[in-house]
Amino acid sequence: MIIKKNSRREFIKQSSQGILAFTILPSFKNKVAPSDRVRVAHIGVGGMGNNHLKWFSGLPEVEVVAICDVDRTHLRNTLNTANELQADRKIDVYTDFRNVLDRNDIDAITCATPDHWHGQIANLAFQAGKDVYGEKPLSYDIAEGQLMLKNLNRYNRVFQLGTQIHAGDNYHRVVEIIRSGILGKIHTVRMWKNGAPPDLGFPKRQAIPKTLDWDMWLGPAPYEDYFPERCHFNYRYFLDYSGGEFADFWCHIADVVFWALNPKGLSSIEARGEPSVGIGNTPQWLEVDYKFEGLDLYWTTTPPDVPHAADKSIGAHFEGEKGTLICNYGSKHISINGETVEDLDEVPISLPRSPGHQQNFIDAVKTRNLAESHLAYAREMTLPMHLGLISYQLNRTLIWDSVMERCVGDKSANRMLSRRARKKWNLV
Repeated sequence: MIIKKNSRREFIKQSSQGILAFTILPSFKNKVAPSDRVRVAHIGVGGMGNNHLKWFSGLPEVEVVAICDVDRTHLRNTLNTANELQADRKIDVYTDFRNVLDRNDIDAITCATPDHWHGQIANLAFQAGKDVYGEKPLSYDIAEGQLMLKNLNRYNRVFQLGTQIHAGDNYHRVVEIIRSGILGKIHTVRMWKNGAPPDLGFPKRQAIPKTLDWDMWLGPAPYEDYFPERCHFNYRYFLDYSGGEFADFWCHIADVVFWALNPKGLSSIEARGEPSVGIGNTPQWLEVDYKFEGLDLYWTTTPPDVPHAADKSIGAHFEGEKGTLICNYGSKHISINGETVEDLDEVPISLPRSPGHQQNFIDAVKTRNLAESHLAYAREMTLPMHLGLISYQLNRTLIWDSVMERCVGDKSANRMLSRRARKKWNLV
């Protein structure tokens, strides 16, 4: 059992109400033996959660057995999606994810909840013997990521971060070119994502919808009064739950950088920005300077002043001793020897291509091998993002000890490496 003793009585009371009287009959167009299927449950079935349902129900080796959300409206909408799949198997529907984790017949979960639930659900899933496909960002804070890695290793689990773009050929090819050394040593990388949070105004408290368990939606975060602008998609614009455009998109483009370079020895983080308009409090714009061993890395909200950047809403620009490479999700330009080209034939294909991000996770579940975006990699790639937000909030440079994973001589910053969950929802 994964629930703390001091919450068991409440959990048992809620358990009888946790499963709803819905039956979904998903379609499985395959002849894979039931004993060879991976039984998957989806936790958090808003927009991305519905993508999870579609992706995994389309894999022959997968049997979707449960969905879960604290909002019954989301559950009903997902039922409609599932019914469109012309299903022929029963799916149980829950409002409390703990009911899902307590089932011994479930092999793996996907998690597409708001960011502030990612770490707790993953840790509890590992303890319950479940493998996890978790949406980005990896966790709400650095301490959660540390505990996730500890529990993953302790319970011998498999994890895949939901950076779907990682499976694409363009990122594979960028990594091959950078690692080949043809551009020389890469000394500088500039990453960016344009866009700003919306003006949410200053809404007033409203009655909590009867279809929503607001207290559980908040979970480990501080209690706040309900208004629609704080909930669901807009949660990302509140620092209690996420980190705005920066946290939302960091992993999308940092992925190719960390994959290609594996930067080590982060030593300083300096962020500058302004708060968003209205009640949201994530950055309106943000610039962060990072110093690694032999590498300067910069994040900006607007594209840098380099060729081919202006028309890209997101991207990374690698600067090497012999040339440069700029890329986004689906394109790349290499400037070398006075020419700009889209590829270099002399650099061989050296990385195996992905069977698909979700298929790779299922393969890892069955073989117990590392997934492509495994937890140790995802944690190192995500950690600088958390530090950038801390530097922004404190409005000062952080000196980082990458061995001890602590800020040097900065008690306030170190306190922000973790957050004490509300007592009721401190489940790990």
